[in-house]
Amino acid sequence: MEFKEVIKKRYSCRKYSDRKVEAEKLNAILEAGRLAPTAKNLQEQRIYVLQSDEALSKIDSMTPCRFGAPIVIAVAFDKNNVYTYPGKMKSSGDEDATIVATHMILAAADEGLGSCWLNRFDPQKTAEILGLPENEELVMLMDIGYAAEDAAPASLHDSRKDISETVRYL
Repeated sequence: MEFKEVIKKRYSCRKYSDRKVEAEKLNAILEAGRLAPTAKNLQEQRIYVLQSDEALSKIDSMTPCRFGAPIVIAVAFDKNNVYTYPGKMKSSGDEDATIVATHMILAAADEGLGSCWLNRFDPQKTAEILGLPENEELVMLMDIGYAAEDAAPASLHDSRKDISETVRYL
């Protein structure tokens, strides 16, 4: 699929079928995340593929937003392996994890799968329940799976501000 088609086709899927995701497709998504750029190429991302009944049950206890997805990917970063900006007020952890996650979301669309970026959960509590090491910070959860036949983008999906409202030239 052409890149422009991928970004136009992709939407936040909120209803999944029970169809199993093939290992090849999951691996393509994970590889897209592995190839994502990170500050100083530190590759501090930590990716957790949650697909067992036990792991998905833990996710369901933390958020109502799994929507029946057979896989949830948790994206975290190693706080001990980040680039710290001059001024020491910010590190690359969040931004690098976000770039990795975005690559994976677009790869899922390219593989014909639905995805949804979840932000309705407590990151610290979820990290504890999942047993993530203390040096890792959980940034996001992402549903992955085949969209149900009646799944559709949210009503505001195609509503976009004019580019002149969001872009400034200095």
